[in-house]
Amino acid sequence: MSASAAVNMPVRQLAEHAYHIRKHALRMGAVQGQGYIGQALGVADVLAVSYFRALRYRPEEPQWEGRDRFLLSIGHYAIALYAALIEAGIVPFEERETYGSDDSRLPMSGMASYTPGMEISGGSLGQGLGIAVGMALGLKRKGSDRFVYNLLSDGELGEGSTWEAAMSAPHWKLDNLIAIVDFNNQQADGPSMDVLGHPDLVAKFEAFGWHAQRVDGNDIEALVAAFDAARELREPRPRIIICDTLMGRGVPFLESREKTHFIRVDEDEWDKAIADVDAGWVARGGAVNSAI
Repeated sequence: MSASAAVNMPVRQLAEHAYHIRKHALRMGAVQGQGYIGQALGVADVLAVSYFRALRYRPEEPQWEGRDRFLLSIGHYAIALYAALIEAGIVPFEERETYGSDDSRLPMSGMASYTPGMEISGGSLGQGLGIAVGMALGLKRKGSDRFVYNLLSDGELGEGSTWEAAMSAPHWKLDNLIAIVDFNNQQADGPSMDVLGHPDLVAKFEAFGWHAQRVDGNDIEALVAAFDAARELREPRPRIIICDTLMGRGVPFLESREKTHFIRVDEDEWDKAIADVDAGWVARGGAVNSAI
């Protein structure tokens, strides 16, 4: 089995994958009782479109040379990516219960040496885009037509190395590079726009030579249009999709918390959070999958 960007999966089916990704993340969070669950809930729609619309890969062969590369620059989002890898069949469903435990292949911060489908060890913020530039350039020189996707955060836009990479990508005409920014306006020190504001990011990246789009990162139909446009663009320059997301999306009591960068959730609240996600899916006409 392989996933292909040529497969036009319906928005409804993508939404169901996003629902499952949220539940996988919550189930893993409950194992440790804490974590970056707000980010996982917020970026689930982006990951669903990435793995079930955009990326080409083989679940049974994570190192397949013909795959598109998906880089997680923000290593602390590992719980979100694990949820997507589980949903995609790259990581076995049974390993969900090992999250963050000794000898687990799912450590709390993403490490490429442990986890199938994890391309880089992220975490030192600001490094991912530079690695993506090098990887995209390497693929071009090998004659490959595969894409490199790099998920970074709005907090990383305050790192100088991000902008060095942003300058170099257009220089090398890296039309096989698609950057994705999870713009949730939250970081450890408070709202991202208060720590270091980034007005008019589309204009800024376009000035650097990128094709830039900004969309509602929790609107799957809008994400599909943006991802398709980025991949199908016939211009010799890199592309970036800035996704405005809501931390804790789908769980009202987490959406409304003042600080959601790293959170502890009380034991009884995990079940409530899962029930909220289920209720949201039912409200959209879906059926609860009790096996997840």
